[in-house]
Amino acid sequence: MSSHSGPAQPVQSVDRALVLLQAVAASAEQNSGDGSSTVAELADACGLNRSTAWRLLATLEKHAMVERDPRTGRYGVGYGAVRVGAAAKTDPLVRRAAPELEALAAEVGETVSLAVPRGATLVYVHHSSVTGSAYEPWANQPLTLHTSSAGKIFLAWLPDRERDATIPPVLERFTDQTITDRVEFDAELARAKVAGYAVCAGEDALFTNGVSAAVLDGRDLPVAIVNIWGPERRIPSSRFPDLGRAALATADRIASRLAA
Repeated sequence: MSSHSGPAQPVQSVDRALVLLQAVAASAEQNSGDGSSTVAELADACGLNRSTAWRLLATLEKHAMVERDPRTGRYGVGYGAVRVGAAAKTDPLVRRAAPELEALAAEVGETVSLAVPRGATLVYVHHSSVTGSAYEPWANQPLTLHTSSAGKIFLAWLPDRERDATIPPVLERFTDQTITDRVEFDAELARAKVAGYAVCAGEDALFTNGVSAAVLDGRDLPVAIVNIWGPERRIPSSRFPDLGRAALATADRIASRLAA
């Protein structure tokens, strides 16, 4: 039997760390330029002495909740915080995105899926199909990042340190089309970021192709991925540019809905 009575008391160090994290986020929202603050600025904003703020920020940085720019010493929101937010907000995100996903599926005549970050991977949380097929068994199943168009565009938009930590040291071959050379794979990610969408041509499963675009937040971090996919006979490589632009336009509209 517990000896505790009454409401639990907050842990001061955790409370201060969360206050700091909120201050970093507020700074990112208010300052559209560098979107970050120094230790001194954060300490003053939170009523902390600088040495305490420094130690707490170091702990938050260790868990990727904040990121420190080595050139300026300024702190911004880390991708770990984005992952936590994405995992906690899946249902509201899906509700806002669903109308755009359904419109895209009707426009292109293919299956459209939405994936969100979860841990070090992506999972599908919604499917819109005009073919009458059901994909419930795939819901919440992790994607292989290096073989899918969704995984590629997700990796392309990650900060360098996060991307390097997420890509496996060995790129496993699933088909003859799978890219397993890291230099070639990095070039593929660079092309995807410039184009705004990534493609998959039989790299995860033979005769299955796809294109994907990222839903970005105000810091250009991917909070969700719009994916169009289907059999190669319906999605040949000649359709990639048109489908990629359609996926990108939908991802941008979803981003606007989330920001509203």
